[in-house]
Amino acid sequence: MVRLLSFIKLIFGALLIITILKLTDTLASVSYIANATLLKSGVFNSQPGNQTNHAESFDYNFKIKTLTGEEIDFNQFKGKVIFLNLWATWCGPCRVEMPGIQELYSETNKEQIVFIMLSLDKDEDLQKINNYIKKNEFTFPVYQPKGYLSNQLNVSSIPTTFIINKEGKIVSKEIGTTNFNTKKFKKYLADLAR
Repeated sequence: MVRLLSFIKLIFGALLIITILKLTDTLASVSYIANATLLKSGVFNSQPGNQTNHAESFDYNFKIKTLTGEEIDFNQFKGKVIFLNLWATWCGPCRVEMPGIQELYSETNKEQIVFIMLSLDKDEDLQKINNYIKKNEFTFPVYQPKGYLSNQLNVSSIPTTFIINKEGKIVSKEIGTTNFNTKKFKKYLADLAR
């Protein structure tokens, strides 16, 4: 009985700490610091082409919108290499990887490789998204879903990044904080774009 009470106190204490961190908006910061440290160590470096030999076809049948509300049919990106990242402003691990994605975007041929930074924040958080992008001086294109996304993009965890080749196959899927700004990954994207 004493052991059970100790266990209940431990669980209650952990839940209380998590609740306080969440209510004070500190939980995302703690997550950010932990993930940033691991990212710098190289633990989160991308492992390009981590799909099976039978890459799944990507479902282009959905729409996205720019932060100014312009609707875009995703089918318009067919035939191009696509770097598609699902993220949100409240996601600490997402925020950790974004500076590296910005550096990668700055060094990439945008005629050959399309970057889609798809924010899963709620529509009413549009100003929050704009403020975050502006504050961090990100120049990559940021979008939001317009209606429903394809089933492939209903992921259980963010950040999640898909690499889709010109033939419309998902050739890489990275779940969690990832460092894409590596020589190996840049070569991988360049090779796909040829």
